Amino acid sequence: MEESINTNPFEEARRYVANAAEIIQKSKLDQETKLYRDKKYVRIAGDTLWKGCLIALDAVFGVRKGKGRPSIKKYTEAVAKRDQKLLQFVNTGYETMHLVMGYDGNKSKKVCDAGFECANAIIDHCEKLYPKQVCA
Repeated sequence: MEESINTNPFEEARRYVANAAEIIQKSKLDQETKLYRDKKYVRIAGDTLWKGCLIALDAVFGVRKGKGRPSIKKYTEAVAKRDQKLLQFVNTGYETMHLVMGYDGNKSKKVCDAGFECANAIIDHCEKLYPKQVCA
C-alpha cells in the first residue's frame, strides 16, 4: 500500500498531534487521581507533540538548513527575531512537551493537556506566519 505524501507542513504537524492523542489514550486515565497510569505513553506522546511543533517551526523558520542537528537555541533565536508571542509558546512547549512529558513522563492530566494546548498554539501561530501561496 502506498502512502500519500503530505506537502502541507501544518496538516502534517496536526497529524502528529492526532497521533499523540491516540498514544496517550493507551495509558488510561485514573479518574480519581487524574493521573495517567503509564508514563511510557506520556513520554511517547510528549515526544510526538514536540516533533509536530518542529515540523511547523521548520516550515516557517528553516532552522534545519545547514549542517548538524538544530538545538533549541537555534529555534529560539530564529523565533525571537520575528515573533515574541510565538517565542513564549516555543519556550513553554519545549519545557512541557519535550522535557516534562517526553523526558520526565509526568503523568498529570493537567500537564499533558497543557502540552496539547501549547502544541496547537505553536502550529496555529506558525501557520499564520507562513506564506499562504506556498501552503495551498
